[in-house]
Amino acid sequence: MFDVDNFAFKCFVKSMKKRTIFTILSAASILCLAAYTYNKEFEIAKNIEIFANVYKEINSNYVDETNPSSLMKTGIDAMLHQLDPFTNYISEVQIENYRLAFEGKYNGIGVRAKRIGDYVTVTEVYQNYPAFKAGIKVGDQVLAVNGQDGKGKESEDLFQIVRGMPKSEVEFTIKRPGTKEKLNLKLIRDEVNIPNVPYSGMVDSDVGYIYLSTFTENAGKNVRDALNKLKKDHPTMKGVILDLRENGGGLLSEAVDVSNVFVPQGQLVASTRSKLKEREQLYKTGNPPADPTIPLVVLINNHSASASEIVSGTMQDLDRGVILGQISYGKGLVQNTKDVGYNAKVKLTIAKYYIPSGRCIQSVKYENGEPVHLPDSLRVAFKTRNGRTVYDGGGVKPDVELPDADYPRIIKKLIEQDLIFNYCTDFCLKNPPPTDPKSFEFGGFEDFISYLKAKQFDDLDTLEVKLNEIQDLSKKEGDQTITESVSKMKNLLNQKQWSELTKHKILISNIIEEEIVRRSFYEEGSIQKKMVHDPIIKEALGILSDSQRYNKILSKP
Repeated sequence: MFDVDNFAFKCFVKSMKKRTIFTILSAASILCLAAYTYNKEFEIAKNIEIFANVYKEINSNYVDETNPSSLMKTGIDAMLHQLDPFTNYISEVQIENYRLAFEGKYNGIGVRAKRIGDYVTVTEVYQNYPAFKAGIKVGDQVLAVNGQDGKGKESEDLFQIVRGMPKSEVEFTIKRPGTKEKLNLKLIRDEVNIPNVPYSGMVDSDVGYIYLSTFTENAGKNVRDALNKLKKDHPTMKGVILDLRENGGGLLSEAVDVSNVFVPQGQLVASTRSKLKEREQLYKTGNPPADPTIPLVVLINNHSASASEIVSGTMQDLDRGVILGQISYGKGLVQNTKDVGYNAKVKLTIAKYYIPSGRCIQSVKYENGEPVHLPDSLRVAFKTRNGRTVYDGGGVKPDVELPDADYPRIIKKLIEQDLIFNYCTDFCLKNPPPTDPKSFEFGGFEDFISYLKAKQFDDLDTLEVKLNEIQDLSKKEGDQTITESVSKMKNLLNQKQWSELTKHKILISNIIEEEIVRRSFYEEGSIQKKMVHDPIIKEALGILSDSQRYNKILSKP
């Protein structure tokens, strides 16, 4: 006979056992979590104490004098080096650089500079700011700032002094090329606001061009204003080029606003995912677009990163425009900054972002701090709105790829060694300035080659470096035959170097033209000159002038 009461009792016992086990397991889990939290907090506290003690001992007892700030920054940088390349410590002296990167402004005099030889040299002057008003020119060497000797100093060292409160005074001692006497100039600091849209205009009668250099504050508004002005001034405009080359990114909110210029209100542009659910967000466009249908070509290269990749990736995912150029950098991380006291900050990665197709373009592999792009076969495929295949895991791959648009290695060497810059400084001393940025032509290529030979230019070809090592070994071994053979091979490489330069005569002349024009017409003039001969802009024009080709690129294959 079935005993209901006995069965109920057994079920009750079983239920109690299960509850007891669950209670025990829950309690164990809580205890483990508490123990883990305690252990982690203890480890943090213990290691902070150890670090502080080591830091104090070094600063108190090390045989040589130490710089506490520099020592601490080195320690923090080493700690952050174990994370991704974009998590950084921003010390108090770097805070103006941070403002420039994210706000597009800083307190200073309005120049860019780098060390060339023994002294920091002015490489760009921004119009209508203190340096411009004081007559500082590109090529000026900074001998001293506020009486502090500039010899051997890096630009970062000097500009810690240069940057300061608006309306305060700073004194420069400079050496101008072509003059013997030193110039003493007193400048009044001001807030310098670097435009993020330094140029917009027409490439030809039908196609407009907008160059966005960085995603600082109001980038979306400025791109929108530029497009509206182009359309107002040229009612028959049939297409636009948005140039994001060399644009390393900036504010995520501005990437959404720039995208909003070309896509409808309410469109998802990016989403972020983090280990903390409260940090996961959807970023949608919030305003009506300036023009959701005008044919669009977006230019990118291997230095287009972060916010540039959000915009270009969104345009690609939505089939809103053709992406042209080189595969982008591959930075799909979201950073936030936290104050850590004494006007210092830490910029740390808090999430990854995903563009409309659902892909993340963050590179998955790095070598020496630089992303390594993987073949498509090792990346995950996604689909655009029209059904085209796109990939995650390392940058935005252009719809039309022009890998040869990057400078050849030998030209990079000319730029790295400042030979083009210094030659243009000499050229400007000997020749009248250009009268028009677009029509100026440089016809002195042979003179430039003579200049390089006088400066004993060496492109340091990889094979030549290895040959130098072999030659040194053969000399130590006393092997004259090998030494002579290596010398012959080096001579052949030297001849190849000069023939390689001649092969790139047109490209080198174009770069020289841009630099010379920049001296008289500043960044805007340099961009105008570049537009005349830039092969990628020419390719963009070809795409926009052929509606059948444009539509085919954006159609499902």
